Amino acid sequence: MSEKLDIIAIGESLIELSTDENLSDASTLNKYYGGDSLTTAISALRLGSKVGYISRIGMDSFKNYLLESWQEEGLDISHVKPVQGVNGLYLVSKEQGCSNKEFAFYRKKTAATNLSIEDISADYIQNSSLVYTTGITQSLSISAREAIKQAFKIAKENNVLTAYDPNYTRLIWTEEEAREAFDEIEEYIDIIFLNIKHDSKPIAEYSSVDNIIKRLWDKGISTVVVKSTEEKGYYTGYQGKIEFIKFINEDVIDDTGAGDAFNGGVLHGITSGMSPFKAVTLGSVVAGLQIKKFGAIKSIPDKDEVYRIFKGQND
Repeated sequence: MSEKLDIIAIGESLIELSTDENLSDASTLNKYYGGDSLTTAISALRLGSKVGYISRIGMDSFKNYLLESWQEEGLDISHVKPVQGVNGLYLVSKEQGCSNKEFAFYRKKTAATNLSIEDISADYIQNSSLVYTTGITQSLSISAREAIKQAFKIAKENNVLTAYDPNYTRLIWTEEEAREAFDEIEEYIDIIFLNIKHDSKPIAEYSSVDNIIKRLWDKGISTVVVKSTEEKGYYTGYQGKIEFIKFINEDVIDDTGAGDAFNGGVLHGITSGMSPFKAVTLGSVVAGLQIKKFGAIKSIPDKDEVYRIFKGQND
């Protein structure tokens, strides 16, 4: 691909099977696709960014569905490699009128776990403005961690921005493993997204937002975005300033992917020339609209809907 990309996301795709009934009672599951870094990629893409994706997908019954869906979205898939193996999947349900959700995922020994340095093209990285990935991607395998480190190193050497979300969950690995993975790439990170409830201990080792942001500034990470569900908003630290932006929907629970969709909105804003503070406002609109619906990617709003609200907030 010769056209310069705004954003390249690296990660795993999964098949999403969802229902608004209890999983044990549901007779029908709705098929879509998901994955944390992929949700971020599609979120930025729907806002108008040119986005590429680096991954491996299995040549199973879902391969054509995934590739055709991404092509319809306009995602550059020139560095998505089909290989022998299966694709991971997750099942999610939220009963109507109920705040609790069921969630189960199956991602061991999938095609994406074979992601490696071989999948990282220096030319592809250099022909972009920003590279993004997550701790979830690093958790796939040792070779995936090596691939992420290589991609971020190439980006840093070529003045390409890097962005990272640890997306920590104890379902996948321990705090020590997450911290070790972060330590491998922290010197290359320009932008980081943290959830104060889940990420502050394994990554920043502080509970105070000010201390988290200042500690990460000291590590050379210039833009720090911290989500606080307790205070119902986002803290953004950039160039010595810290600002707070409230959630648009304060009473709605994140079922799947609103945080990842938020990241896509922020990265679209930054690569479009917005300040990080303004970009976080844009991201909050994306998350506020996405969270009203169900499903990680199918619920991501389009550009017109997002900018109508965003412009209203900035008038």
